[in-house]
Amino acid sequence: MLKIIYAGTPEFAVPALEALIGSRHRVIAAYTQPDRPAGRGRALQQSPVKTCALEHDIPVYQPESFKQKDDVQQLFDLQADLMVVAAYGLILPKAVLDTPKYGCFNIHASLLPRWRGAAPIQRAILAGDAETGITIMQMAEGLDTGDMLLKQSIPIDSDWNSGELHDRLKDLGAELLLRTLENLIDGTLEPEVQNDAQTTYAAKLSKAEAAIDWRKTAESIQREIRAYSPWPVSFTTLDGKPVRVWRASIAYTVDDSAPMGRIVNHDKEGIYVKCGSGILQITELQFAGKNKSNPGQILNARNLTGLVFS
Repeated sequence: MLKIIYAGTPEFAVPALEALIGSRHRVIAAYTQPDRPAGRGRALQQSPVKTCALEHDIPVYQPESFKQKDDVQQLFDLQADLMVVAAYGLILPKAVLDTPKYGCFNIHASLLPRWRGAAPIQRAILAGDAETGITIMQMAEGLDTGDMLLKQSIPIDSDWNSGELHDRLKDLGAELLLRTLENLIDGTLEPEVQNDAQTTYAAKLSKAEAAIDWRKTAESIQREIRAYSPWPVSFTTLDGKPVRVWRASIAYTVDDSAPMGRIVNHDKEGIYVKCGSGILQITELQFAGKNKSNPGQILNARNLTGLVFS
């Protein structure tokens, strides 16, 4: 049995924590980011990891950073065998990485060294990768540079958005973590050094990059729509008003005479938009101040054929 400190913040990190709680190991503390204002009322909201930990009577620590010696000492005093990290959101200094007996293991949502960094799920979809996966990594001081302990791949379905891929990876991460811990106990772990020459970086997402550029190919725009759902959500404008585009597919018809961004057809199955190359079929969108709608619902109120997204 291992004494484990768990460090994570968002929903992605919850299944692995729950798996540890249900295992033969003991989670002696949970670290998560401080409560943040959220929602229209800007009330303080605790992280999903904090909620899970408190439900199981696990002590929770929420330092702003580990720049204060007292925070590092507090972690040292827990005398953990291992620290497991999943989307924690804070940089861990060497003093923290070296504190547990077996160091710190990270659950990373990519097949390292591809997509080191903050947004590996979204960047994999944007790049058109055929597969991704989970890597359990021994943490080092660099950005996702540590030795790989165990990894497993899954194919990326051409219709999945980043939220759907996220949900599959978070469960895979929990499963792979438990297998890694058994290998650790059995002495069968075989760390693999990453090949830095194969590195790609998954930069943090911004709202600005979700603006649709209709000069791009239909295939490229469709990948962006998938990658940016559920956040920050691809957007365009129609008659000067913002429109969020949640889902789309590629229509295999071409109208080269239409200008880019023009809606060349609109039926119950889709809103068909001319792109720099090809036609995009929008299947779910949202007008300002309205709920998400499918093309059939919109057609009942208004036919958009001939209008132009800008």
